[in-house]
Amino acid sequence: MNERTNPVEVDRQFFGSLINADIASLNQILTDDFLLIDVMQGSEITKPLLLAAIEAGQVKFDSIEPAEARARFYRTTAVVTGRTLMRGRAGGSLFTVKSRYTHVYVEDIGQWRLASAQGTPIAGE
Repeated sequence: MNERTNPVEVDRQFFGSLINADIASLNQILTDDFLLIDVMQGSEITKPLLLAAIEAGQVKFDSIEPAEARARFYRTTAVVTGRTLMRGRAGGSLFTVKSRYTHVYVEDIGQWRLASAQGTPIAGE
């Protein structure tokens, strides 16, 4: 099994690509109709909006520490859940957020691609 056929590994690549602002890698990992439900405000962010914000430096991830990642498989779909501690900047504001996340991957020509992501803040930790 190579790294692109394991959704948990692709999840790690996704986080690494966010930290490195690697637009080319993100473009490969995300489906064209990717949708992110923002962990901080609950807003819907499409692939073009996310890539543009990262490329322009409007959003910068300094670190993302994933933990407890696990996948459940349903034929051509994998649901990856886990926890993160993220630090970075949005606009001019610094942020630190602990969250639980759900990422939905779909199999596309032998590779797992991220179709949907949602984070929920962990309060009180």
